[in-house]
Amino acid sequence: MKNIKMVVLDMAGTTVNENNVVYKMVHKAIENAGVVVTLKTVLEYGAGKEKHQAIKDVLTHLNEVDKSSLAIFKEFKVLLEEAYKTLDVSPINGAEKTILNLREKGIIVVLNTGYNKKVATSLLEKMQWKKGQHFDALITADDVEKGRPNSDMILKAMQLFNLKDPKTVLKAGDSAIDIEEGKNANCGITIGVLSGAQTKEQIEKENPTYILDSLATLETVL
Repeated sequence: MKNIKMVVLDMAGTTVNENNVVYKMVHKAIENAGVVVTLKTVLEYGAGKEKHQAIKDVLTHLNEVDKSSLAIFKEFKVLLEEAYKTLDVSPINGAEKTILNLREKGIIVVLNTGYNKKVATSLLEKMQWKKGQHFDALITADDVEKGRPNSDMILKAMQLFNLKDPKTVLKAGDSAIDIEEGKNANCGITIGVLSGAQTKEQIEKENPTYILDSLATLETVL
């Protein structure tokens, strides 16, 4: 385990506490289209994914494929932009200390997310997290052809820092799809955290190496 050279960390629910506002707006946009759905269902079938894909997957689960996922996605973006004007964003408890410690030890910290670049950058600005201080790179759904559970974002991170062996990479996230992404990339360690979107039972389905309460205790497994 001590040969880990890079950690790839999900954002919302893993490093960033934004009170699930993104999924709440996905939920609201779908309901505005006349579809009855719970936030729990949105989190179960949409957590961790590029948000248009999340909407499509929720609609598919509900057998509402006649609804326009693109129209709902456009509505979602409008709702989210409005919500962000007053949104209070903060790091998940213990996350900032952990990533600063990791960087001090020479471990590369990459943030990755199913959000687009605009949303991800907005969250980081609200927390005043800076590249080169808090993280080494940010990779979003905009930066790759295929989002989670495909491994493209992790592989891109490895290419950026010229890492050849995926076993030297640790992937952590708050949803089962984060674990699936890490396994598809053949990461040496996959970690589920319980600080965000999904429950322990949901995350356990993908058999992560570890499940932690939050990133605050990440260093204990290294």
